[in-house]
Amino acid sequence: MSNKLKKFFAKQKVKFGAAGPGRKLNSEGPAPSSSSSKSGGSSSKDVYVPPKRKELSSEAKAAANAALARIEGRDKKEFNTSLAAIQAQVRRELEAERKAKEEQGTAAAGDSTSGLSEDERKDLAVQGVYFRCPLISEEVLARKEWKVKIKEFLYEQLEHEKGLSACLIIYNCNPKEKVDACVETLTKCLENIVNHPSEEKYKKIRMTNRMFCEKIKVCDGALELLHSAGFSEITLDDEPYLIWSEENLESETTLESLIDALKCSEPFHLELDRNIQVLLPSQVRKTTLPPDFFRISPEEIKREQQLRSEALEQAQVLKTKAMREKEELRTVNRYKFSLIRVRFPNGVYLQGTFNVYEKLSQVYEFVQSCLMHEAAEFALISPTGQRYSDEEHDKSLYDLRLVPTIVFNFNYEHESRELKDFLKEELMLLIQSL
Repeated sequence: MSNKLKKFFAKQKVKFGAAGPGRKLNSEGPAPSSSSSKSGGSSSKDVYVPPKRKELSSEAKAAANAALARIEGRDKKEFNTSLAAIQAQVRRELEAERKAKEEQGTAAAGDSTSGLSEDERKDLAVQGVYFRCPLISEEVLARKEWKVKIKEFLYEQLEHEKGLSACLIIYNCNPKEKVDACVETLTKCLENIVNHPSEEKYKKIRMTNRMFCEKIKVCDGALELLHSAGFSEITLDDEPYLIWSEENLESETTLESLIDALKCSEPFHLELDRNIQVLLPSQVRKTTLPPDFFRISPEEIKREQQLRSEALEQAQVLKTKAMREKEELRTVNRYKFSLIRVRFPNGVYLQGTFNVYEKLSQVYEFVQSCLMHEAAEFALISPTGQRYSDEEHDKSLYDLRLVPTIVFNFNYEHESRELKDFLKEELMLLIQSL
């Protein structure tokens, strides 16, 4: 696992450049960085031409594997997963939905609430926002769970790569404001020893010093880094000190390499998991979003909900375009993620989670990776019938106001219109019995 850490630092050195003449952190080349390929241009502004793909995306593979694992441990009589049975179920639900609308009218959409009980959580459109961290494992976890797992992982690596692991602990296990001050102070301490090797004052740190207590001691990983850099704790005149000695440096470690690591490190990047779901029409009625989708706290969400009645009264007042745009922007700014749903002509819905700053083209790529015919041309049409131009494909969901949730209608284009199959069979297995 320590090789993974070395590769991580190698990538960072290429990204930021070396900080000094110290030894290289590893002899291996940096791992190639993955970049999402942009979709090719289309013949017309409202037609999306998908890139060629030969295999499932990682999200689709993970979703299919999870579905198969559930099916293996389930009585087959509980839910028939054949395509014919699924299509029949969809037709029954669509017919029931039409009858319900004729008798009762269109039901109001659910409100996004906070402080939900266990029963209320069952009505959520999605249970939360989940991430991956390929450097550590292939697990899919919530952000809070990853913070705990990353910390445990890095402290385990201290036995193998103390200096490099300590740098990563500083960046991953502390608030950013503390990290910046700690890194700046540690870098200065080590650079002073390198630049002034004969000055003894730079080789001694009083542990009761205000600077040490406020900027170094408060950060996880800082003391471990100093120990790796050659500092050891000694008591002088009844006061604790850190004293530097070259003999205490870890083997194959130099101060220059630690300075380099401190300058080029950064927190591990968590990849947003799409949390793919394939839904029946009756399941799409769940529209309440969990607190993870919001930028504001659950208490603030609740307070805004209490003001809803006032907002409804204000809606009756004649407003200018600028006033309406300002209110719309204030609403959009409440969210960090957007729940995207795509309705197919057979009544099935595909659902995925996106960051509000991801581009519309990434939504197209996600949908295309889930299609049985990946090379087919298709379009995603808004509920109002809007088709999106090439320029809009390059805009974010935030810019297009496709937040916090949107339902697109899927439509095959040109010669692909004759196709009757939509999602891959392994994804259709994700449909759950109600």
